[in-house]
Amino acid sequence: MTESPKRLVVITGAAGALGQAVVSEFLNAGAAVAAVDIPGERLDALGETDDVHAVGAQLSDAAQTVAAWEAIDAIGTPDTLVTLAGGFQPSSLADLTEDIWDAMIDSNVDSLVWSAREAARRFEAAGGGSIVTVGSKTAISGPAPLAHATSKAAVVRITELLADELRPKKIRVNAVLPSVIDTPANRTWMSEDLASRAVSPAAIAKVIAFLASADAAPISGARVPVYGDA
Repeated sequence: MTESPKRLVVITGAAGALGQAVVSEFLNAGAAVAAVDIPGERLDALGETDDVHAVGAQLSDAAQTVAAWEAIDAIGTPDTLVTLAGGFQPSSLADLTEDIWDAMIDSNVDSLVWSAREAARRFEAAGGGSIVTVGSKTAISGPAPLAHATSKAAVVRITELLADELRPKKIRVNAVLPSVIDTPANRTWMSEDLASRAVSPAAIAKVIAFLASADAAPISGARVPVYGDA
């Protein structure tokens, strides 16, 4: 791989519905993207796009995350990390299992922490950078599946802690908090009314891109609601 001459943005969970919208938003702004996701056909297809560099990894695993960032080093020096990697499984206390609990922590918390650790090391060496995380409306209020909401609450608190820790290193950390996102997967269970009120991935992508931009330079530690009417 040759080093990219363009601004480089790292997007985890890039092959998902929101991930692809965020990739498109940064590409349209003239950036190159290191698209990180679980290896597979969707990531391979995304990697065929101009200025997209596909990097396969299971980011809940610290060693795989380190290897992914070493691959990113060969592409260029990023100034932004967007952590979209995550998962969802419904659960109440009554039907909660250890597997469901571990899956939510692995996919939503571990994937953020290990990626943020690797990004912060590089951003500090480069003089600064921006990290944007994805929490959830249910992380801060309302009824929700127990394990998922708890893991997203951890994402929000981690964002605040990292913002404080990394501010002296000129690294900003902010979170967006979606409610219901209008994706094909969600359309399989949403009512027509809810679908009409859900927020499009493209709209959320614009908020993420703003938080990663120079125009948002004074902002760190924010948790930005992107609820729409849902």
